[in-house]
Amino acid sequence: MFTGIVEELGEIVAIEIRGDSVTLAIRGPLVTEDAVHGASIAVNGVCLTVVDVQNGVFSADVIKETLDKSSLGALEPGSKVNLERPVRLSDRLGGHLVQGHVDGVGAILSREPGERWDVVTVSLPADLSRYLVNKGSITVDGISLTVVEAGADRFSVALIPTTLALTTLGHKKPGDPVNLEVDVVAKYVERMLGDRS
Repeated sequence: MFTGIVEELGEIVAIEIRGDSVTLAIRGPLVTEDAVHGASIAVNGVCLTVVDVQNGVFSADVIKETLDKSSLGALEPGSKVNLERPVRLSDRLGGHLVQGHVDGVGAILSREPGERWDVVTVSLPADLSRYLVNKGSITVDGISLTVVEAGADRFSVALIPTTLALTTLGHKKPGDPVNLEVDVVAKYVERMLGDRS
């Protein structure tokens, strides 16, 4: 379980293709301080399992299912990625409950710069629109954000200077893919209400 509060902007060091899967080598000195084999680290909002850690670089295997259903397959050596370690039960929950399970892939549609912030509009798979509400939570590339405006096939978020400076969303351009995870509480509420009819 994660919070969507990015700890570090990491970098893809290498990608090793292994048939229909890949092994990513990712530089992240902060998130690897206490990482061990088997630990979880969210990479652009995708929960990955650490296979190896050496000198601030960790490796993780990514299977075909994850490559097909997330934007991780578009990464290249040198790509910047958002990194977060799982929340501990004693930690504050600064964002919202994030599982690291991608619900869909969207794309940056537009950026509107403000004085110190940007409003970014992102495309949304139609089957996810029912989970978004104005002022609700969404995770974009592993970042916990508040929805400004929710639409049938898009939504907008306002990015503060810290988010622009310390995450991949400060660098993404229109057309770039992003991983989306909707609020898990909304999915459970839908399921419970559906079972009552």
